[in-house]
Amino acid sequence: MKKIMLLMLAIMLTACGQSDPTPTVEALASNPERLKELRQQCKTDRARLGDELCNRVAEATNRRFFNNGKPTPYTPSKEAPKF
Repeated sequence: MKKIMLLMLAIMLTACGQSDPTPTVEALASNPERLKELRQQCKTDRARLGDELCNRVAEATNRRFFNNGKPTPYTPSKEAPKF
């Protein structure tokens, strides 16, 4: 009986390996193709991907949209507008 319990414990521990690490927001923001793919998957099957990954995808999308908080250079035209 003890041998069976030890064998079952060993099997359960090997089955509970580490999961894949969730990509960081910076990594997602720097890879637009992967970000687009994950955004589509989060729209269709959020339950399978999980809230953590989908929240990171949303944050990466915001950072790309808002340009990481960097000011956008404004370059006005050299000619005055004609009304």
